[in-house]
Order: sequence, then C-alpha cells, then structure tokens
Amino acid sequence: MSNQSKAERRESARAEALARQQAQAKRDKRSRVIVFSALGAAILALVVVAGFILWNEASKSTVDDIPLAEVTSVPATVVEGGGVTLGSDLVAGTENADAPVVDVYLDYMCPVCGQFEDVNAADIETMLTGGDATVVVTPVAILDRLSRGTDYSTRAASAAYWVADRAPEQFYAFHNALFANQPKENSSGPDNEELAAIAEGAGVPADVAAGISDGTARATFGQYTYSLTNDATANPDLVNSGGGFGTPTVLVDDTRFEQWGTPGALLAAVQGGAPAEPSGEASEEPADE
Repeated sequence: MSNQSKAERRESARAEALARQQAQAKRDKRSRVIVFSALGAAILALVVVAGFILWNEASKSTVDDIPLAEVTSVPATVVEGGGVTLGSDLVAGTENADAPVVDVYLDYMCPVCGQFEDVNAADIETMLTGGDATVVVTPVAILDRLSRGTDYSTRAASAAYWVADRAPEQFYAFHNALFANQPKENSSGPDNEELAAIAEGAGVPADVAAGISDGTARATFGQYTYSLTNDATANPDLVNSGGGFGTPTVLVDDTRFEQWGTPGALLAAVQGGAPAEPSGEASEEPADE
C-alpha cells in the first residue's frame, strides 16, 4: 500500500503525464525530421531528374527539313554539298590537284563501313600521301535508330565535321580513331564525353574536344549532317543495286566502285590498274541500313 499522500500522488501522476508528453513530443519531432528529410530527398531527386532531362534535350540540336543548300552552318573544310576533302598532307580541306577523286560515304556505326576501313585504310593513306587521289570523307547518319535513342551516328558525324572545321590537322586521326572505337549496332555507343576523350586521344586540342563533350559540335553541325544525309539518300547517282542508299558508298571520279572488299583493288583503280575480282572478305554491296 502506498504511503504517498493524495497531493503527492497527484503530483507524481502529473510528472508522469508530463514525461509522457515530452517523450511523445520527441517522437513526433523525430518523425517530422524523417518525413521532411525524405520529402527533401524526393524533391532533390526530382530536381536532378528534371535537370538531366533538360540537359539531355538541350544537348540535342533541333533540325529542320531543309535542303543542304539552305544550311547556314557549314564546315569550312568540305566540298560544296559534300564531305571533308583530304590531300597529301592528310589535313582536312586540302586536295591533290589533278588527281582522281575518291568519295566515301560512311556511317560511323555501320559495321560494313568498319570492314571497308579494315580493307582499305592503309591503301587510302598511300594514295593520299603519294598524291594519287583526293579523298572526300562524307559522314552521314542513317543508323541513329540502332543506338538506343542516343543518336550516335548523328553525334559522331557532327563531331567529325566539328573537328574538320576547328582542328583540320587532326581530322584524319580522329576519323580513324572513331573506327578503332566503333560501337556495335543496337548499342548506345560512346556518349559525348567519351567521344571527346577519343578526340583528345587522336590529338584534337582540349578546347575543341570540349565542344564535343558539351554538345556544341552537334548543335553546330547536326543540321548539316541531317540535310546532307537526306540529300545522299535521295540522290539517284548513289543508289546501289538493291535500289536504295547504303553505307559505305564508294565512288571513283563519280563512278560507283563495288570491288572495295578486295585488298588493293581500290588503290589499283586509282592508280590506273585493273581492279581485282572481289575476294569475299568483305561485302561487295553497301549495307542497306
């Protein structure tokens, strides 16, 4: 039996009630902190996601369905209505005077273009440095649909035109590096920062490579790439035996050259020799993609 007086019991009950209220207040405060922390984290996550979406959209250039002749941002080192010229010094915008012209239309994601490079890259450098031909490299973007929404073909082509325009002495090395690092179809391909790293690895100055990383290259030459691709696909002179345009498409003095899959055949054709029969090591026909 308690020896407390009625007043003491009342005071004790009051103290216990106060203690319970204080404990509950602490629990409520902790709950509010947790709720507000979670809410703050959720808001921060939404801000990050929204920022990424805005950045991603901003990094994509807006293009219009306009003919190539109406495009205002054109690389300084291309032939009118076409690709980047290369001469004996391997610098973009140069040519070998009075020599045959070899046109190569390519997509940097196209696996058959990779085969073309494997077979012909050394011979192309030989014909260039020997003054045997002017080579016109024309990157197009017909395989954006095969890069999981990243538009790799457009980004790579725009980067190539950007380097040709801003660092012409490094274009040839960058072009080769893009094939050395060629992604597979149905992959995302290198992102812009990775493309910039490839460019720097090929000797492109850091300030020029930065324009690839931050999306300036695409914003500047994405329209040129788009309109040039449309012109190429609609050009009846570039139609292959399947009735469409594909990559690679190779011309020697404006005549389609189909035997590029045979080692040495393209060099022989340029130097005036009879082209060899296709070896079967690479596809004769461009990829209709």
